[in-house]
Amino acid sequence: MATIKFQGNPLHTNGELPAVGVKAPDFSLVSGKLKDVSLATYKGKKKILNIVPSLDTPTCAMSARKFNEKAAKLDNAVVLMISADLPFAQCRFCESEGLNNVIPLSTFRSSFAVDYGVQLTDSILAGLTARAIVIIDENDKVQYTQLVEELADEPDYDSALAALGQTSL
Repeated sequence: MATIKFQGNPLHTNGELPAVGVKAPDFSLVSGKLKDVSLATYKGKKKILNIVPSLDTPTCAMSARKFNEKAAKLDNAVVLMISADLPFAQCRFCESEGLNNVIPLSTFRSSFAVDYGVQLTDSILAGLTARAIVIIDENDKVQYTQLVEELADEPDYDSALAALGQTSL
């Protein structure tokens, strides 16, 4: 279990992010077409998992916009925007924001939040995910993780990109 904060108040996750250097846990997430996708769907690509509570919040929306901008400049990499939002809402958000370089995926019908140790277990936010970044290389090994200490803060984009071997974009 990890402890983060929301507006200064402690929150807890169900576990820990996968350790750097280990094979990433497989996952099943739901795409905008209601299809299940897994780690194997992105085989041979570097993967940025941008895990957020809900795209319908200012910080999550900003994170999606920033990663969309940065993703356009990445080689052999995908940005997976993972949230508890329903796939319909995720697609509507990305369409209205003009986000074409990120892939929205829902934890709907999924154990992803539990498997990756990011499910919030207490407060009114219980059941949502903590804000986190997981970088997975083309061989499915975890290269970098960040559990954002304050849920309302943005992640460290530059460190995530550095883990991909990219410079700050």
